[in-house]
Amino acid sequence: MENSRRGFMGKVFGAVAGVGAVGTLYAMKKSWDPLPSVKAAGFTTVDVSTVEPNKLVVEKWRGKPIFILKKTPEMVAKQTEAETARDVIIDGEHFLICIGLCTHLGCIPAYRENKDDFKCACHGGEFDASGINTKAPPPSPMVIPPFNVKGKTVVLGEEGDQYRKMKEAGVLA
Repeated sequence: MENSRRGFMGKVFGAVAGVGAVGTLYAMKKSWDPLPSVKAAGFTTVDVSTVEPNKLVVEKWRGKPIFILKKTPEMVAKQTEAETARDVIIDGEHFLICIGLCTHLGCIPAYRENKDDFKCACHGGEFDASGINTKAPPPSPMVIPPFNVKGKTVVLGEEGDQYRKMKEAGVLA
């Protein structure tokens, strides 16, 4: 009788140890996974159907300001080829979508509607309506984040066809 009792106790102990080990491994895995807030910060969806021409919309993606500017037909008509290459085309409309930080020291430039450009108050740098640096000290254009156009919606953080084409053409920094 003692052998069967020892065998039973051994099995019970083994089962308890197994459940404890599975629980410990589960807890360890959960601690390695990114927090839901971090996962959610990976993508931001923006509906651009209500964006007005020549009015800057500022969204947030991964803690950074994202500038979205719908260009007027007059703005598009006077663009250079380099400026047009940076445009995001959504339903036939031209948009600037960029990270709203000056490439000099990371200040947030202000949009001047009357001049169709951005001015950085920190050191006087300027960017045109396509985010291209036009007055020093910014060393490069404003950065275009990964994006994907789905109808009249832009998904920031996801590489779509237009983004890949810009990348292949060398438009992106």
